[in-house]
Amino acid sequence: MWLSNYRKYRLLEMIPGLLIWTTFITSIILSFVAPLWVIFFAILFDLYWALRVLYFVIYLSFSWRQYLRDKDVDWMSRVEAHHDWRKMYHVIFLPTVDEDIDILRASLDGLIRSTYPQSSFIVVLAGEERQQETFLQKAELLKNEYEKYFDALLITVHPKDLPGEMASKGANLHYAGREAQKYIDSQNIVYENVIVSAFDSDTIAHPQYFACLTATYLSHPHPTRSSYQPLALYNNNVWESPSFTRVVANSTTFWLMAELARPKPIWTFSSHSMSFRALVDVGFWQNDIVTEDSRIFLQCFIHYNGEYEVTPMYIPVSMNTAHAGDLWSTAKNLYKQQRRWAWGSEHFPFMIWHFWKSELPKKKWYLVFNLAEGMYSWATVPILITLFGFLPLLTLSDADKASTIAQYTPDILGTLMKISMVGIFISAVLNVYLLPTEIPGTRWKKVLLMVLQWLLLPVALIIFGSIPATEAQTRLMLGKYLGFDTAKKINK
Repeated sequence: MWLSNYRKYRLLEMIPGLLIWTTFITSIILSFVAPLWVIFFAILFDLYWALRVLYFVIYLSFSWRQYLRDKDVDWMSRVEAHHDWRKMYHVIFLPTVDEDIDILRASLDGLIRSTYPQSSFIVVLAGEERQQETFLQKAELLKNEYEKYFDALLITVHPKDLPGEMASKGANLHYAGREAQKYIDSQNIVYENVIVSAFDSDTIAHPQYFACLTATYLSHPHPTRSSYQPLALYNNNVWESPSFTRVVANSTTFWLMAELARPKPIWTFSSHSMSFRALVDVGFWQNDIVTEDSRIFLQCFIHYNGEYEVTPMYIPVSMNTAHAGDLWSTAKNLYKQQRRWAWGSEHFPFMIWHFWKSELPKKKWYLVFNLAEGMYSWATVPILITLFGFLPLLTLSDADKASTIAQYTPDILGTLMKISMVGIFISAVLNVYLLPTEIPGTRWKKVLLMVLQWLLLPVALIIFGSIPATEAQTRLMLGKYLGFDTAKKINK
């Protein structure tokens, strides 16, 4: 009997989790059954990851040079070189649930500091019905304070419990996008002249961001067939955050930095921008998933038969770390955030399902590999490196312990790990230069702490990397679907 479409899709959902657990179980069994073979594999595995670190450093260095170059460019002069730039509008979505009003103020303050004329900004403050009373109180205050700066400040309230929806940021954005479309249509604004920025509620855009975005959009040969991905910093509350939170957040920054320099296609992540034309064509953000920020790229890639890309931008936006006030709440907040990001494995069955019989170009399989390899490595590599470092050596027979390979394995693995530390060292140094220029307290102590905190990275990669990534993909394998956990955002 042929499997139903539901069962076929469920089988695809199980693949990422099955790969992870097959790896873990096989590694442990072989460490007892054939430890010498595992030692050979461990050496090759660590060598591979040492090369991957060097590969990461190369792309990180390229992005760093681009960042240093682009942050000093007069982007408005490049915008003004295009005769039709005054026709452009920016729609900025700020979806919110229960964020403090000061978080939203900081994001709006970032908009009015823009070097690009704010009179072309249509800001959409998107709240939820389940928090309607408190949201509308805050929204009314913010409207009175900030509406004068923008073309419009729209307030939307996403109804709760709509059929077929998940209570998520994507559902809120989907509803807010359709409400913004009504305003755009009422003003007879051409969709191709509208650039959308989907921000988190705590996103503070660099003053040059919208000028750079507009110049990049107007210079692109096919501007409506691309998303635009900035650098993501986590500096808003960096000094208040615990060290382990900063390390994980900054690791995300440097991962994205390296990704932006890699050969295309790359993915959209977190806060990003795109054409309103493309957004309308694909029916806005998907409203029944957790990871809408990267899914919107796939929606466009499929809709336009592969003729869609992500253009990197080296101007940053800054967001909050997962700091939640006290240490334990922050740890839980960070874990849930990483688990939600790792739920991006839900794209794997979606891609296979839509790519298998499609006429999309061959680069579609690169996207599948890129996602699958990234999610698999996220869950397995830190644990495997730790496991292979000691378990096979403990289970060797006396005869195998006398072998040359067993004698030299600790030195070989130690040397490879030292090579891998190059990536940590470079990240630690660059991190200092990405910090806010205003440093509270004793400057040299703060900077020293920012460097030394990277010693926590190996442990943080397991606790806030491998474990939540494994949980997310195991949940998907078992059909225990993850809801959208909203990370609490505070600055102090």
